[in-house]
Amino acid sequence: MLKGQRNALSLTQQSLAQKLGVRASHIALLENGRRRPSLGLVVRLADALGVDGRELLQLAYPEIRALVSPIPKRRTKLSPSWQRLFQNTALLTRYRVTRRELEVLEHLGMLGGKLTAKRLLAILLLVRDIP
Repeated sequence: MLKGQRNALSLTQQSLAQKLGVRASHIALLENGRRRPSLGLVVRLADALGVDGRELLQLAYPEIRALVSPIPKRRTKLSPSWQRLFQNTALLTRYRVTRRELEVLEHLGMLGGKLTAKRLLAILLLVRDIP
């Protein structure tokens, strides 16, 4: 999992090691399952690779599964309102919605409830206005 995510991010063992403050050989040992990361390194790895820290912790320390709450499954179905908003490129351009803002709106859309495209945009504009 570590190697796959590192490769997906186009990181070398050396560049990941520099980000984490460890040696490249340590990254190789982790990827090959010959070493387990410390808890602090699990946190840094999760952040650097953009993965769920609990999932990484459970992969590194399988015996902890009984103590940690289950990892919630991500809902994949988006609300119809969010789908309409995402497909309305003219509206997205008009409000200069960034990719990151779309990701946040996507998460809101997955929560369910009665979030119309108008309400999603209103939430976005309110959040942008917070100092």
